Amino acid sequence: MVSIKDWVTGRLGYNSENNRYRLLISDLWEHDGFHCGEGLQVKIDDKWIDTRMEMGIDGKWYLVEMPYYGDLEHIQARIM
Repeated sequence: MVSIKDWVTGRLGYNSENNRYRLLISDLWEHDGFHCGEGLQVKIDDKWIDTRMEMGIDGKWYLVEMPYYGDLEHIQARIM
C-alpha cells in the first residue's frame, strides 16, 4: 500500500534550459523534467487526480484529460 509519505508534493514550473516542466518544492527542483507519457497527480477541487504529461503537435505541454494546456505553471502536483 502506498503511504502519503511516499509522495513528493510541489508545483509545476517551466525550465527553459531543458524545455520541460519540473516539480518545484520551496524554490528547489525536485524532478529533472517530465517526459511525454510520464505519470503524476494534480490537485483539482481538493482531490488528487491521476494524469500524465504530454506535448501537443504545436509544442505545448498539457495534462491528459485535464483542463490544462500550454501554461502549466503553479499547478499543484505530486509524484512518487
